[in-house]
Amino acid sequence: MQKSKSVFKSFFIEIGELSYFAGRFFKEVFSRPFELKELLKQCYNIGNKSILLVGVTGFIIGLVLTIQTRPTLEEFGAVSWMPSMVSISIIREIGPVIIALTFAGRIASGIGAELGSMRVTEQIDAMEVSGTNPFKFLVVTRILAATLMLPILVLFGDAVALFGSYLIENTKGDVSFVLYFNKVFNALEFSDIFPAIIKTYFFGFAIGLVGCFKGYTCSKGTVGVGMAANSAVVYASMLLFVLDFIAVFVTDIFIDI
Repeated sequence: MQKSKSVFKSFFIEIGELSYFAGRFFKEVFSRPFELKELLKQCYNIGNKSILLVGVTGFIIGLVLTIQTRPTLEEFGAVSWMPSMVSISIIREIGPVIIALTFAGRIASGIGAELGSMRVTEQIDAMEVSGTNPFKFLVVTRILAATLMLPILVLFGDAVALFGSYLIENTKGDVSFVLYFNKVFNALEFSDIFPAIIKTYFFGFAIGLVGCFKGYTCSKGTVGVGMAANSAVVYASMLLFVLDFIAVFVTDIFIDI
């Protein structure tokens, strides 16, 4: 009983610390100086270096979803609905969530380990002593870069996933490129695309925030660096599911209205 109380207590303490960390981010992001050079560097590191991973993930999503779904649609004589079904599934939910989880595995752990190692080797303390604002230089730029890059990566991953789905349809059903994507775009509506894009900004913010929080507040030496990287991925993944549920719930309310 006592152990469960301490677990709940530490959990709520960490939630409070994370909320304070987020509040400090919003305070610092609008204050000068703006670290544009470092922001562009982080956008390159986070975005460009994740393209291959996101592309492979998206391509496999499209292949697997089409291969698994096609036999069921064939039983009901509804194979012609395949492009519509795949496009709506990928754009609305599967693409953003799976690509965000993949992104979290790479970025949250990387940021957590990088900032954690800087913390335990006292590089962050040295920056504070030298008059540099380490929070603005290290944390704000990484959170902004993750927030800005994930939506672009999700769009890229969705496009690759649809292309992978087209390859299966072209091989098994002899569907042309023009016909397939005409059906895709005829099935999609603004209410499918806009909420899916908006929630990826929140996903990116959550991933960057958790990774920076775990790394920036790291302790216990080199062991703490590994713990920070591991817990950053776990917390970011959990937060993604919570944010996705909230986004779907809110979107459903507005659609009904």
